[in-house]
Parts: sequence; structure tokens; C-alpha cells
Amino acid sequence: MPRTVVIAGASGFIGSYFTQRFIDEGWQVRTVGRDTSADAQWHDDGAITKALDGAELLVNLAGRSVNCRYDERHRREILDSRVLTTRALGRAAARCAERPRTWINSSTGTIYRHAEDGPQSEVTGEPGSGFSVDVARAWEDELAAAVAPGTRKVALRIAIVLGAGGVMSPLRNLARLGLGGHMGHGTQKFSWIHVEDLFRTVLFVHTHAELTGPVNAATPYPVDNRELMSLVRQSMGVPFGIPTPAWLLEAGAILIRTQTELVLKSRWVEPRKLLDAGFAFEYPSLAGALNEIAEGKAKRSLT
Repeated sequence: MPRTVVIAGASGFIGSYFTQRFIDEGWQVRTVGRDTSADAQWHDDGAITKALDGAELLVNLAGRSVNCRYDERHRREILDSRVLTTRALGRAAARCAERPRTWINSSTGTIYRHAEDGPQSEVTGEPGSGFSVDVARAWEDELAAAVAPGTRKVALRIAIVLGAGGVMSPLRNLARLGLGGHMGHGTQKFSWIHVEDLFRTVLFVHTHAELTGPVNAATPYPVDNRELMSLVRQSMGVPFGIPTPAWLLEAGAILIRTQTELVLKSRWVEPRKLLDAGFAFEYPSLAGALNEIAEGKAKRSLT
């Protein structure tokens, strides 16, 4: 009999990838989301309980994109899409006759402070301040408050996820337009993880019961922004890119309605718990990850 996983927020870039990979690995997949194609919608607690009951693993990826201006409406949507969905899963799990063995709930590596002086691990990392950090704290607090006896709950503090979508699209577009130089000073750290390694991390955490509390999901080899943009250009065969000073990023961010924090904050996330538990990354280096993504896009365009 196939094992069952429930993926909440399955319609996005990561959720779509996870759905296919779990199917590839022989799992039965149930979904929770806004789409009518999901097995349960967020407004239906009974349907969510039915989806969770008897499942082995719950993976919650729900959350509105943060690629927007942080005005009052967007702040509320960003917070609610994380906290209220986690709360709904907690209500449903409490009603299950047979709860999931593991509940892996998304969180973010942005919970740590701007760090150019050293890595931020689960134990020694220092929390930052500001709206994004407040959201991360509320998200993790909601998971901790959920009453689900017998279920191991893990907040996965995810770095920037790379794959055929997500953050790569705007970076590749900038490089294509000749604007793929470093951003700001270019010394800010870029912590990242390939989407396949994120999937493998979820399976690893599920099978390693000793992993508790928050777990950082990031490659152990972050790069700075200069190297990031250089490797993006190389993977696309673009010979040069014009640097973008911080003041111009601020002006441009207003025009395209996003936040400069997404590229100027130094994220240096250390996956100490994963490394200590013996996890091996399939894509530890950024060059290898970007080449795989570029090759994958080329293969898809030929099919």
C-alpha cells in the first residue's frame, strides 16, 4: 500500500515540483489549497481533516509570494496566508483519528539578521527585525501552538529555492537585458537551495526522528551577490552585466512593485542540523545548480 503525503499549497513552483516527485517516489498525494482541483480547500475544515487522517506526512508550503511592495494590504495577505493556513491544519490535525507522523511546515531563513560576518545556524543564529522577521516568528509560533499529539512538528527555515521558476526568472531576465551585474555593494550573502535538495531534505527530516525544532534548509556553500550574478550570466552565456547601485534598486523596486530586501539583505543560513545528521546535498555548489537548471530549461524547450 503506498504511503500518503498531504501537500498544502501544492499549486506553486515548489508545490508542483514536490507533487510530481512524491508521485515519482511511489507516494499517494493529497492536496490542500485554494484551487477547486485540490482534495480540500482552506475554508473546509472537514475536508482538510479527511485529507490528513491516515496520512504519514504533512508538508505545508502555503504562503503568498513576498515579491511585492509591503503595503498594508500585502502585509496582511502575506501574514494571513501563512498563519491562518497553519492554524487550519492544526485544527484539522487535532480532529484526526490517525494523525500524520511528521508535519513539516515552511518557514524562512529570512528570520535571521542581515549577516555578512558569519553564518546563522539553528543554535547560534541571531533573529533579525522588521516585517519579514515578524511574519516568520508568527508562522513558527502558530506551528508550535498546534495541538497534534503523536505528530513531530518541524519548522523548515528555507533559503531561496532555485529551480525552473521562482526567483530564477527575474534574475535570468536581468542578465538577458544586460543588467545582470552585482546589486548594491554585491557583498551581501545569498543563501539558496536547489528545489531537488529541498525535496530530499523533506524526506530526510521525515525519516530522521532525531531532527526536531527549526531546521535550516540551505546549501552549506552560499555565495555573495557578485558571484551569484556572475554565475547566472555564465549559465546563460551572457558575457557582461551592468551593476545596479542600491539607490537605483530602490527606485526600480517602486516601479516594479517589489522590495529591495529580496536582493539586498545578506542571508547567510547554515544547515548545521542537516549536516550533523549526515545529509548530503546533490547540488552543493551554485555553479552546478545553475547549470542543471539551464540544461533542464533547454531540454524542456526541445520537447
